[in-house]
Amino acid sequence: MNSELISVVVPCYNEEEVLPLFYDEITKVAAEMQKEHSHLEFEFLFVNDGSKDGTLKVLRQLALKDERVRYVSFSRNFGKEAGLFAGLENAKGDYVVTLDADLQHPPKLIPQMYEYVSSGEYHCAGTRRISRKGEPALLSFFSGSFYKVINSISQTHIVEGAQDFRFMTRQMVDAILEMPEYNRFSKGIFSWVGFETKYIEVENTERAAGKSTFNFWKLFKYSLEGICAFSTAPLAFSFVLALLMCIAAVVMYVIAIVCAVTGVGGGTAAIIGTVLITGGLILLCTGINGMYLSKTYMESKARPKYVAAETEETYKKRVK
Repeated sequence: MNSELISVVVPCYNEEEVLPLFYDEITKVAAEMQKEHSHLEFEFLFVNDGSKDGTLKVLRQLALKDERVRYVSFSRNFGKEAGLFAGLENAKGDYVVTLDADLQHPPKLIPQMYEYVSSGEYHCAGTRRISRKGEPALLSFFSGSFYKVINSISQTHIVEGAQDFRFMTRQMVDAILEMPEYNRFSKGIFSWVGFETKYIEVENTERAAGKSTFNFWKLFKYSLEGICAFSTAPLAFSFVLALLMCIAAVVMYVIAIVCAVTGVGGGTAAIIGTVLITGGLILLCTGINGMYLSKTYMESKARPKYVAAETEETYKKRVK
């Protein structure tokens, strides 16, 4: 049987503490898979997203001691979406696995994913979180609400709880790379390209070490990115809302005039209230339109999604 290469893509941001634990775990899983499937080969591709700690130093050490370790180190922090794209773009494998370094995505599931995909029945195997144990209640509420909202206004269905832990065929990876947009929302892109996907249900897992850099504000901005990327419904919403408020404002003005003519109090207050409400909604609608305009503006610049400052190849040449 011809050899098959599995690329393990791992975006990293300030993962100095957990990287040695992850490396031990992923190499153990790779060795077990190679015992059962001797034709399999592995490469471990880490993407250092401008980490401020010793992540790059750890990656350099791993690359020197293990030829299977590759890395791309960004010139600054470009965000996880850029990290995922860089990993997929630089992966050489017949299959590509994407997962986080913090061990919240258990590497022990990779053999099961491989069996699903290598059978030919699926192009992708991914994990879907079925519980949010250990997560703040407010964050869980807004996360669940996000999936309900986006699936009601978008033609692309996004599976609730779906994670970035995925095992994909080269065909699916190439399809994802054909989507060159600068503003990326991978959860939506994975769904948009299609392909049969098998989801493995998992419980929420705590980080093995280090601290999460995700917070409510970052998740909120990420959800807005997803809505703008896969739905134009907010544009229609702003138009309908503006139309309704214009009608309501006319009614309120008529009432205010009647009140003024008949001598009944409250006319001035009604006018002021109407102006404030109308002005606020105009600003809201302008903001919605501005969000889409800003995305178009960034796409028109055609800037690269990331800038690589170093790879394992350039580092090895330098230290020789």
